[in-house]
Amino acid sequence: MTKTVLVAVDSGQFDLQEHVDELKLLAISAGADVVAVVIAKRKAPDPATYIGSGKVAEISELSTELEAELVVFNHGLSPAQQRNLEAALEMRVIDRTGLILDIFAIRAQSFEGKLQVELAQLQYLSSRLVRRYTHLAGQQGGIGMRGPGETQLETDRRLIGDKVKKLKQRLSTLEKQRETQRRQRQRRGQFTVAIVGYTNAGKSTLFNGVASSKAYAADQLFATLDTTSRKVYLAPGIDFILSDTVGFIRDLSHSLIEAFKATLESTVQADLLLHVVDASSPARHAQIAEVNRVLAEIHAGDVPQVIVWNKIDACEREPQVERNPDGKISAVAVSARFGLGMPELRQSLLELATDFYTAGRGLVADKNQADSQIT
Repeated sequence: MTKTVLVAVDSGQFDLQEHVDELKLLAISAGADVVAVVIAKRKAPDPATYIGSGKVAEISELSTELEAELVVFNHGLSPAQQRNLEAALEMRVIDRTGLILDIFAIRAQSFEGKLQVELAQLQYLSSRLVRRYTHLAGQQGGIGMRGPGETQLETDRRLIGDKVKKLKQRLSTLEKQRETQRRQRQRRGQFTVAIVGYTNAGKSTLFNGVASSKAYAADQLFATLDTTSRKVYLAPGIDFILSDTVGFIRDLSHSLIEAFKATLESTVQADLLLHVVDASSPARHAQIAEVNRVLAEIHAGDVPQVIVWNKIDACEREPQVERNPDGKISAVAVSARFGLGMPELRQSLLELATDFYTAGRGLVADKNQADSQIT
């Protein structure tokens, strides 16, 4: 395991500790041995190093003492900041996006998932190429130093550009295949449900409980990257397609969302979203808001939602079905791990599916009404 120092900036936010705890989980998920956490208080980021020269010196001394090999920032670093920090600390430095990409590379299993991760990594790397050739980049005099760095850099950029173009073409082909499958389901009038939620909220465990499936589920961030779909039978003549999707997380960069749009398209095309929330998390309201932000960005903000309060075993909450003033199902409280409330959830899905097949859309209250019932 890589000995790692974590760095977070305190700019006065009330939930700083939650951000730090989440960064720790991300680092551990990537295989890091977190040996220290450094908090830097700043009103605004330093343009050169993000944290200022004093904190850089402190981290350098601490890293030497603890024999750390990697520094991870809980913020997005510009290519110049990353380059300056690596030069000053004489060790590898990555930001939050780079860490998440590393986890994605570990977890991607399907062919399409691996293509999406590779595309995101190449797009992230393209703006940071210069830091890998600092010893060649300058126009220095002398034999063997007449501009090879610039030539090498241009070559690498061209190769990355070509690779990105090919990956986008492959993903476009896969997208067309999925579109064909969706049209077939639409022609059959198939009710489709997508599970969404913050990472580690228990989506895959819930998916396995509802679909009697064996999708990979673990107590770790981004355990699922690839969309998995199963047909679920509820009653004679009533079934639906259930899809498990990648989890969301705060400060997920636009580039990462773009790269995984193909995987997340099942949410846009769904008739209903099961929005899984860790009911025991003190940050559940912020997590709900972040999921809804990403859903809006991928144009799935208007898809009807039912909140699934998961992990009620950890907060002494009873299984129950909540309804809005119109009598429509707005939330269900369950513990997917222990099976609590799962019969109520299946019964709710049967009611929703029956409404869909008999009356079409309009399954639940609009999202704003559902949000108003979140407690």
